[in-house]
Amino acid sequence: MILSDRDIKRMLRWGRLKIRPLELGQIGPASVDLTLSDEWLFFKNAYKSKRRVVDLSRTGFRQAFSMKKAPSVTLATGQMCLARTVEKLTLPPDIMGHLEGRSRYARMGLVIHITSALVQPGSDNRQVLEIVNLAPFPVKLHAGMRISQVVFERMESRTAKPYAKFGEIARRQ
Repeated sequence: MILSDRDIKRMLRWGRLKIRPLELGQIGPASVDLTLSDEWLFFKNAYKSKRRVVDLSRTGFRQAFSMKKAPSVTLATGQMCLARTVEKLTLPPDIMGHLEGRSRYARMGLVIHITSALVQPGSDNRQVLEIVNLAPFPVKLHAGMRISQVVFERMESRTAKPYAKFGEIARRQ
């Protein structure tokens, strides 16, 4: 069952769900808007060559990216970056989330989250968004933009493997 705004607010009051920081205006009818931080990850120069083959069985994203702190960045057409949310989500073991882009940006050619949109039950971290500019023009992103939203769903039973405890990357985000 997808959580409504009433369900989300009730779970926040009870402390079962935590989103820090959070303004009540970020809560929509069935989702919570998430904002961009000032931390951006871009491919290192060594990975930008179109001729270079990267063996994904030997190369992790931490090797391929470098961090940049800035109040805003500009993405060229076809360029990708990783960005963190300001908000830290703490989910109980019977609630999962789905990260979604916002239509206002999708209509301008911006893909907010390529594929790993699942927020695992028991997560306790900030989310990393995989942002790609598909527009025929450069786009500027700013820290503080409400660029994504998370939809919460109640599971029939609690997971035996809460992500904050068992997730390999979760402990480092």
